[in-house]
Amino acid sequence: MQQSLDKFPQELQHQTTMEESMPTSLVSNGCVDIRGRIADKRTTGGWKAAPFIIVNEVAERLAFFGIAVNMVAYLVFEMHQSLPNAATHVTDWIGAAYVLTLFGAFCADAYLGRFRTIIVFSCIYTVGMVLLTLSASIDSLRPPKCMVRLCPQATDGQTGFLYGALALIALGTGGIKPCVSSFGADQFDEADEEELPKKYAFFNWFFFAINMGAILGITVLVYIKEKKGWALGFGLPTGAMVISTIILAAGIPFYRFQRPMGSPFTRFVQVMVASVRNHLNGVQVRHQTELYEVNTKESDIKGSQKLFHTLQYSFLDKAAVVTDSEADTGNRWRLCTVTQVEEFKSFIRILPVWASTIAFSISFAQLSTFFTSQANIMDRKLSSNFKIPAASVPVFSTLNALILVPIYEKVIVPILRKRTGHTRGITSLQRIGVGLFISIFALIAAALVEKKRRDSPNPSGMSVFWLFPQFFLIGSAEVFTYVGQLEFFYDEATDGTRSISSAVFLSEIGIGSWFSTAIVKIIESATGGEDKGWLRNNLNKSRLDYFYWVLTVINAVNFVVYLWISVVYKSRGGAVGTVRDEGVVDMGDDGD
Repeated sequence: MQQSLDKFPQELQHQTTMEESMPTSLVSNGCVDIRGRIADKRTTGGWKAAPFIIVNEVAERLAFFGIAVNMVAYLVFEMHQSLPNAATHVTDWIGAAYVLTLFGAFCADAYLGRFRTIIVFSCIYTVGMVLLTLSASIDSLRPPKCMVRLCPQATDGQTGFLYGALALIALGTGGIKPCVSSFGADQFDEADEEELPKKYAFFNWFFFAINMGAILGITVLVYIKEKKGWALGFGLPTGAMVISTIILAAGIPFYRFQRPMGSPFTRFVQVMVASVRNHLNGVQVRHQTELYEVNTKESDIKGSQKLFHTLQYSFLDKAAVVTDSEADTGNRWRLCTVTQVEEFKSFIRILPVWASTIAFSISFAQLSTFFTSQANIMDRKLSSNFKIPAASVPVFSTLNALILVPIYEKVIVPILRKRTGHTRGITSLQRIGVGLFISIFALIAAALVEKKRRDSPNPSGMSVFWLFPQFFLIGSAEVFTYVGQLEFFYDEATDGTRSISSAVFLSEIGIGSWFSTAIVKIIESATGGEDKGWLRNNLNKSRLDYFYWVLTVINAVNFVVYLWISVVYKSRGGAVGTVRDEGVVDMGDDGD
């Protein structure tokens, strides 16, 4: 008995030591494993989980680009649409795919969670791919082939079937894209000093995966389509999509999952309604005003940590002012918590940065339109037996990204880290700025090369390799801007708005595509139309270099605006107050 009692303190001490050591191996960001338990760093997440996500992205991007680079040709040669209409339809389709990321993010944050959203929309995506492959395989789903000038148009049923397939693919893309990068970043605990640098390395390798998929799509699949036909050209991307879903599912035992936290849009509207109501009732927010917060360790936004109060956008603080001590504090349409208000503030803060990077998306849209149109009428022969397909010329840009990302991650970042002391070498806003600056020179190069091509004695005999500078520079700009945006929009989002924040970033690509179409239409109309204007059906008679100079000016002005926005920008941790346990918040001084 005495021996047992003697052992008890040792056992108790051992148990206490175990309990104290256990939390160090658990994540601090609220993620759970497949069994619903708080995720253990030793068995989940990190680079145990990230490779499944990266390989999935390679396969999914291969499928998307395998379709996107071939779709204009498919609409023209198989569905007998005019080239301008086909180009417009493809641009609008790509734009819709990225704008639909807002819907996918809403589903992830409000109902399904990121992983389930990816799986569900991958299935929708795959169904669309199967229908597209059927459109290319079954003769009755396309108009009959013809070699005359005026070919019979596709019937409404044939067009509807094809557009239905493309709509499902766009919807699938919209559901997948805002979740994949955020889901990958969830695998790294920001509070862990060892895992934090790995998260930023993940963003670089994720971008590498995007370009790896793109390069396979615009080279291998384009070549197969030209040699083997449309059915196999679309069938292989369909198979890639199925494989990408299987690969993602294979990593389930290793993933960390964030639970859905409810609709952020509903919470945003609640803050606006409550703040306006209190404003109309004469509520004033003073320095010593006490703002409402729940008296719990976590916020009342399920799975979200509490946020410190900031002085920026103080009008919204009125939503958290307690006007009646006996009122129902659970009615968020009348009284919001500080965390809910700060969540909305964080979302508002990123919008100016988002708006000031749309110009880059407008420029990047030229990669698959006018840049490729130039390549189509230039000398693309590598030898007497091989000619580079015009749809594969964007490989100049993609290869640059594949080369630059490893160099940047393995060489440049360590050097910058030693000089600046910053985890990433430079901040995400600085990285975006570098990309925007480079994009100006990409458009300058495009304008100069096009003028030289047009003024040469044989414009169509000029080598396609003259386009290398503009492709190289736009690819370099993408490396800095895109990855910087991935980092920025993830870091500045709160726990409950990560997917929405990623979707806002991605929607910029779609909006940029639509703006590109609008600018083309405006310039066509203002300069004399397709017969006499800058942009005609015949590029040799066009003044495409003038169009590039217009985009250069837009990018230069936008860069100046971005510099101002980035200088005055305050991160969500830049100005804080204090959180008290009693359920209220004292408004402190601005931390800046």
